[in-house]
Amino acid sequence: MTDVLPRTVRSDARDNRARILEAARAVFGEEGLNAPMRKVARQAGVGPATLYRHFPTKQALIAETFAEQRRACHAAVHDALADPDPWHGFRSLVERICELHAHSRGFADAFMTAFPEAMDFVSDRERTLRAVAELARRAQETGRLRHGFVVDDLILMLMAHRGLQDTPLSARVTASRRFAAYVIEAFRAAPEAAAPTPLPPAPRLQLAHSPSTS
Repeated sequence: MTDVLPRTVRSDARDNRARILEAARAVFGEEGLNAPMRKVARQAGVGPATLYRHFPTKQALIAETFAEQRRACHAAVHDALADPDPWHGFRSLVERICELHAHSRGFADAFMTAFPEAMDFVSDRERTLRAVAELARRAQETGRLRHGFVVDDLILMLMAHRGLQDTPLSARVTASRRFAAYVIEAFRAAPEAAAPTPLPPAPRLQLAHSPSTS
């Protein structure tokens, strides 16, 4: 009996932790990092005390919630730098960053370090920007990336890309892919007139209706 009880407690703790992380991915993913911890607890079906026992700070919860996205970002940087074609590596990194940001508003917020709780993500952002700078240098040497490109252009692109977060997730990823394709074409040194790269499908979007003034 004494052996069964600790095992049951450990199992319950693992289940609670898993539910908290699942809830945090959903809440932060849709609402961003401004979402309160109590909403995560409510979605997970646990009390605030249980949440804080597993994650004493919001920063700790954010870091664990987006651990998978951080690993994916590291892999994208590694693969892009290892690509023997600098232009292809540059393109793939832009596309994969946009994809990661499109799937989660919270990860986009954390990556852009707009919130104090996301300071652990500074190293991820800096690593990515260094990779972009190196890939840009290589791609410009091949003549395929316009020479006017600077790393600040990627930051500008990501700031504009965040505007897609108000789009429903069902259309957001499609919109993100098309947005990335247009931006990449703008970064290209010369259009591929003979064999242009096909654009991804266009999303079905609707403009929000303004409230009636009558």
